Amino acid sequence: MILRDLWRRGQHGWPEDFPLAQLPNAPLLTAGAGWLVAAVTGGLVHDGARATFYVGLAVWAWRELEGGVNWVRKGIGAAGFLFAVARIAEALRS
Repeated sequence: MILRDLWRRGQHGWPEDFPLAQLPNAPLLTAGAGWLVAAVTGGLVHDGARATFYVGLAVWAWRELEGGVNWVRKGIGAAGFLFAVARIAEALRS
């Protein structure tokens, strides 16, 4: 019961009146899993995991940019989205 309450509270962020941090949501957890798999693998699995990381990061960043609860979170979303798009563009060029 206490873990569920902490998870629910974590999804709203801290501090309550101007949330700057929150527990990871599904796109960010997906990006983290992709990053972890990419760090320990090679070849085609590595490439797929890196793609998963960048797609998950882009989805998370877009959601923050579009629906962030304050200007700080929207700014972090914009920076994350620009980073993901730049890295994807760099990968497509090579």
